[in-house]
Amino acid sequence: MAVFTQVTHDQAQSLLDHLQLGQLTELKGIQGGIENTNYFLTSTEGSFVLTLFERLSAQELPFYLHLMRHLAVRAIPVPKPMENDAGQILFEVAGKPAALVNRLKGSSELQPTSQHCQIVGDMLARMHLAGRDFELTQPNLRGLSWWTQTVPQILEFLTPELSQLLLQELAFQVDLSQQPVFKSLPKGPVHADLFRDNVMFDEDQLSGFFDFYFAGVDTWIFDLAVCLNDWCIDLKTGHFEPTRLHAFLKAYHRVRPLSASERALINPMLRAAALRFWISRLWDLHLPREANLLKAHDPKHFEHVLKARIEQPIRIEQLLGH
Repeated sequence: MAVFTQVTHDQAQSLLDHLQLGQLTELKGIQGGIENTNYFLTSTEGSFVLTLFERLSAQELPFYLHLMRHLAVRAIPVPKPMENDAGQILFEVAGKPAALVNRLKGSSELQPTSQHCQIVGDMLARMHLAGRDFELTQPNLRGLSWWTQTVPQILEFLTPELSQLLLQELAFQVDLSQQPVFKSLPKGPVHADLFRDNVMFDEDQLSGFFDFYFAGVDTWIFDLAVCLNDWCIDLKTGHFEPTRLHAFLKAYHRVRPLSASERALINPMLRAAALRFWISRLWDLHLPREANLLKAHDPKHFEHVLKARIEQPIRIEQLLGH
């Protein structure tokens, strides 16, 4: 959610006119994030988020936008893309593909309790089930193939020790992807980036999941692992906090029970989720793009998370009470 492309008052008003959403009263660039240009946009008709897509093409975007609409219709609390009279939800602003969605109420909970984890775990499972009949398909564009393409570009910036760790873990994940148990994992649309700052709470009530622009079809257990690696850890060490971990897993499992293959591979998938974000943060840090308000995340955080997942695997049957 950095600002790569400047949007003028007139350009924003033109979009509002097209959507019949009133007169622009405020347009403010959003700090944080590293992929797209985002603005808070307020009009006489409501509060919205305007996103200009900097890397995703107009051909790739329908998956994300229609997935959000699909989930919203099924009572999953996500931003709903605004549409014109013809049902169009993808537009052009300042020469870039763009979308306007309703702004969720509340704020992100950056110090979650076990109650927050329980709420998010429950809704994540409901989101996975709600996406089963979504007809569009698109792979996770930050999945294994992207990892294998990106790692050679960042090795020169790492110490020999970290290069070895990165290459060993990548080899482990490549081998895992070829195993029958991995290929049997349940799949569907996933968020793939549901960190604390991509969830909104309004007075301890979940108001929504947002920023679906890393979504794709992948294993549900990978999506769950991404969440566990953020919602349930001590941020300083990367180690799990047992109470939050138990609350998140139990709530998810109550709604969508984990399969035998998912339980068998929970620890490798926790490692995969840590690897994915370690790679992307290294890439963003060492091969950055210019942007107003852009600040790269520290890759050392997910280096520590990956090491913690390797050194201290969780006991899933114990956590689920089986």
